[in-house]
Parts: sequence; structure tokens; C-alpha cells
Amino acid sequence: MNFFVTLNGRRLKQILFIIIVSFFTALFFYTQTIAQTPVFSANDGPKAIYKGEKGIALTFNIGWGDEKAVPIINTLQKNGVKSATFFLSGSWAEQHPDIVEKIVKSGYEIGSLGYAYVDYTELDESKIRSDILKAQEVFKKLDVHDVKLLRSPTGHFDKKTVKVAEQLGYTVVHWSVDSDDWKNPGVKTIVNKTVKAKNGDIILLHASDSAKQTAKALPIITKDLSHKGKFTTVSDLITNGHVKTTLIQ
Repeated sequence: MNFFVTLNGRRLKQILFIIIVSFFTALFFYTQTIAQTPVFSANDGPKAIYKGEKGIALTFNIGWGDEKAVPIINTLQKNGVKSATFFLSGSWAEQHPDIVEKIVKSGYEIGSLGYAYVDYTELDESKIRSDILKAQEVFKKLDVHDVKLLRSPTGHFDKKTVKVAEQLGYTVVHWSVDSDDWKNPGVKTIVNKTVKAKNGDIILLHASDSAKQTAKALPIITKDLSHKGKFTTVSDLITNGHVKTTLIQ
């Protein structure tokens, strides 16, 4: 009997040890996941929108080049996509007014990507404000009005960025699905990353010349996603339903 109790006591200690190790391992991976997941903002403070509720928003960043933007616009039209949002760099827009005009006449929305391709987290508030306003003046000269959406040029932003944007009447827009198309990983990879999107997602794509495979991937992407939700602009996504925001620490 004593041997039986001792044996079970050892077995119990082993089980407890395994449980404790498993618990701390799970806790480690959970905290790592939390660190990489956008935080749902539940209180007041600087916020950036990264997801909506109704519709799927295709968004295209353009910062340089004049070869890929028009084919992408044509591909969207050919495939029946009437709503999309193009975030344009001010410096690019003033060099390519004809393409800007084509975007507008095609019925697509324009958002700001600032003026120069700079990391806003490395600038003070005055320089962030200056860059946004410089782009704003370019859009006004091109007769593009009511630009109220802002995407940080490099995708990096902080409290300063959102604070200045709000003061200037802009909404900072991030994304929930990243196609990584600028890396040119292959049409199949771009498609696989993008078609995972669901209703409410904001998808990051590019129409700069660095994105050499996006136009080829778009027909497949638009066909697959059309079964998941209606294509919409970011502004309509924000207006029609609840939005999810990231709380900037």
C-alpha cells in the first residue's frame, strides 16, 4: 500500500509539472499573438481605422512611376469593380495629373499618402502637418476636393500622426489584409494572400511601378472576392456600419 501511494505521488508530481510547463508555454504564445494583433480601441484616444463591417475595400497606394497605375485602373473597370480607393502621394500626383484625372473620372476615391515618402514616426508634429498640407495643396490644384482619408506613407504611424491628422480633418486608414504585392512574390502568392479577405476587410495593394504583378492578379482577386462582399470605398465602409480601430500606445 505504501509503495502504491508513493508511486502515485511521483506520477502526480509529473502530471503537475507537465501542466505547469504547458500553461506557461501557452501563455508565452498567447502574449506573442496579442503583441502582433491590432488592438480594439475601447476608450478615447488616437485611433486608426483598419477594418469595417459591410463591404470589401480594395485600396491602392501610388508613390512613383507611370506604367502600372493605368493598367490597374483599366483592369478594375474591365472586371466590374466600380468602387476602390487610391491613396496618392502628393509629389506623384503633381507629376501625373492625367492619371489622377483618370482615377477621378473612373469614379474611384482618392485618399492622401502625404506628400513625400517619409516615415511619420520619425518626424515631429510640425513636419507631419507640413507634409500633409503640402499634399493637400496639390490635390486642390488638381481640382480634387474633399480628400479626408490619410494613410501614412510608409504605413508606420503613432499618436503624433493621428493627432495631427485629426486636427486637419483626416481619418487615418490602415489595413487588415496585406497583399505584399510590392515584393512581387508571384501572382499566385498575391492572390492567395488577398482572397483570404472577408466582409469588412481593407486590403492593401499597390499601383506604383514596383508592383509588377498586381494587374495580372486582380482579375482573379476580384472574381473570388465578389462572392464574399460588395466592393466599396473606404469612406463608404466607414459610413455603413461599425469600424474597428487600432489603439495607438
